[in-house]
Amino acid sequence: MTAAAADKPKKLVIIDYSGELEKTWATMILASTAGAMEMETTVFVTFWGLQTFVKDKKRITGENWMQKMMSFMQRPGASHRKLSKMNFMGMGPWMMFKLAKKYNVAKPKDLLEMAMAMGVQFLPCQMTMDMFGLKREDLIEGMGEPVGAATALQLMTEADSTLFI
Repeated sequence: MTAAAADKPKKLVIIDYSGELEKTWATMILASTAGAMEMETTVFVTFWGLQTFVKDKKRITGENWMQKMMSFMQRPGASHRKLSKMNFMGMGPWMMFKLAKKYNVAKPKDLLEMAMAMGVQFLPCQMTMDMFGLKREDLIEGMGEPVGAATALQLMTEADSTLFI
């Protein structure tokens, strides 16, 4: 290995497609840890994963009745994520947050802020934004420019590791 290759930062790409709480948490833990390790980290956010990155105060998004109904059924925002299993009408997430507090585990929202502060890039999927009727102003501050699948594939082929969460 050459000295230049040894000094080159590792590249990590995370494909975040799920908006479920435990998967959002895993994405944020891995992204913030990679950022702390000075890895060049990009998170491509698509489908239900993009709902996490909509501003919490936004209740209904979309332009037509179907898009609005989808946002009503799956409330957007980092503070409104549900568990994939054992959600129990909100009791599951409540218990997860209580356990996280007891064992000093940072919340996904805090991990997201840390990751962004360390230079982790979060790129929204343009196709998902179009399909769900999301606009740039619906998304939280700090998101990168929307990109498509071709950009995501290019990032993945250039990465040392790619994770699909």
